[in-house]
Amino acid sequence: MKPSILLIEDDASTAAALAKVLCRHGLDVETCARGNDGLAQALQRPYDVVITDLKLPGLGGLDLVARLHEARPKLPIILITAHGTTDTAISAIRHGAFEYLLKPFDAQELLSLVSDAVQAGRLMSEPVELGKASQSPSAIIGNSRSMQALYKEVGRIAATPVSVLIRGETGTGKELIARAIYQHSDRQERPFIAVNCAAIPETLLESELFGHERGAFTGAQSRRIGRFEQAHGGTLFLDEIADLRPSTQAKLLRVLQERCIQRLGGDETIKVDVRIVAATHRDLGTAIKDREFREDLFYRLSVVTLSLPPLRERPEDIPDLVRFFIQRHAADLAADTPSIHAEALKLLQAEPWPGNVRELENVVREALLLAKPFGVGLDHVRKVLDKAKRHEQGTPPTHRHYVRDLLAAAQRGDVGDAYARMITDLEPELFRQAIELSQGNQAQAARWLGVTRLKMREKLSELGLHPNQGTEPDPTPPSSGNDNGSD
Repeated sequence: MKPSILLIEDDASTAAALAKVLCRHGLDVETCARGNDGLAQALQRPYDVVITDLKLPGLGGLDLVARLHEARPKLPIILITAHGTTDTAISAIRHGAFEYLLKPFDAQELLSLVSDAVQAGRLMSEPVELGKASQSPSAIIGNSRSMQALYKEVGRIAATPVSVLIRGETGTGKELIARAIYQHSDRQERPFIAVNCAAIPETLLESELFGHERGAFTGAQSRRIGRFEQAHGGTLFLDEIADLRPSTQAKLLRVLQERCIQRLGGDETIKVDVRIVAATHRDLGTAIKDREFREDLFYRLSVVTLSLPPLRERPEDIPDLVRFFIQRHAADLAADTPSIHAEALKLLQAEPWPGNVRELENVVREALLLAKPFGVGLDHVRKVLDKAKRHEQGTPPTHRHYVRDLLAAAQRGDVGDAYARMITDLEPELFRQAIELSQGNQAQAARWLGVTRLKMREKLSELGLHPNQGTEPDPTPPSSGNDNGSD
C-alpha cells in the first residue's frame, strides 16, 4: 500500500505544489487548510505521516503538534517553518514533532524527510512477533531451544532501563530484536529512533547524533536537532556501533554517564533521557585489543548482552522461516499456490547460510519467482543456489588462468615468490574496488574485507589510493539511510 500523507497548509498554491511532488513519488496525499480540521482528520484516519505548516488559521502548528502527539504518539509529524523561527521548530520537536523543515526547501529535501518519517513510523508501530508467523511482516521466526532462550531474555530485560548490546552476524535480525525490546518496554509510547552508524559518513555522524548549532561547520546554515534529542524519553537504536570513531565514542560515553549532550558548535548542556540499544556483528573484544573501541564504553553499553544465533546453528527453524517468507512474497509475485516440496526444504536445511535469515529470504523469494504458479521444487532451489554460488566465486576461469601463468613463471625461474607476487598484483585492485564500492566509506570497506579500519587506512596510504579514487566526482554528497529488515 502507498504511504498516506496528510498535508495541512492554508496556502492553496503551496499545498497543490507539495501534493503534486509527493503524489509523483508514489505517496497518497490528502490536504487540509485549517489547523482544527487537520487535527480532527488526523485523529479519524490512519495516516503514516502528517506534514503541517507552522502558521495556520484556527489551531496553530505548535498546538496541533502537541495535541496530535499526545493522542497519537507514534505518528510522525513534520513541521514546516520559515527561516528565523528555528527556536519555535525546536520547541515543536520537544512537543513531539518528528522533524522540521525550514523554508525555502527543495523537493528532494521534502521527499527524503518524508521517507525517513514513514520508516520511523513503521519501526515504532509495526509489531514484532516473537517465535511465530503472523500477518505482521516483522516477525522473528523460530522455536529452537536457542531462540526460545532469546525470547525469554527479551521478556526479562525489556521493562528494565538498562543499556543492551545485541551481538550477531549480519542478517540474524538484530534490528528486530531491538524493536521487540522497545515494544515490550515502558517506553513503547515514546520515540524509537534507529541510526546505522556504518551508513553515515564519519564527518556527519556526530551531527546526526548530537545535532549542531548554526555555523558549527561549513554548510551548517541553521541549528539542527540530533537523534538524541529526538529520542528523548524513548529508545535510540545504534546499529553497527563498532564503526564509531574515537571522538564519537567519547561523546557517547559521556551521554551514558551524565545523561546530557552538547550540540556541535554549542556550549549548552542538554539533558536527555534515552535508553540505548546497540548492535554489532563484530567482535568488540578484538576491537578493544586493537584500540579501535573503548573498553569503558563497551562496559557501559553491555549491561545486558544478547547473542543472536546464526541460522546454521538452528536448521530446525528453517522450514517455518521458509513458509513465512513464501506467504510474505506470494501476493507480490502473483504466486497463486505458494508451497514448497519436502526435498527442497531438506536442501535449504543443509546449506550453511553465511548471510543468515536475510540470505534465506532472498533465495526463497527468487525460487518462488521461478516456480510460479506452481509450488517451489528441488530444481528451483538448486538453480537459485547455484546462481548465487557462481556469483560469489566471480570468474573462476580468469582466476585459474592467472594462477596457471604465475606458476608457469615460477617453474621457469622468472618468479621466485609466487605467493608474494599474487598479493602484490591483486591487493591494490581489491582495496581499490572495495573503497570505490563503498563510495569512500572506509569503515564499510574494511568490514567487507575483514580488516580493521586502522589496517584499511594504512593500506590506502601504502598503495597510494585516495578513498574516492576510481570514481567519478559527484556534485552532491551521497544520501545516507537505515538498514531495515534483518540486520
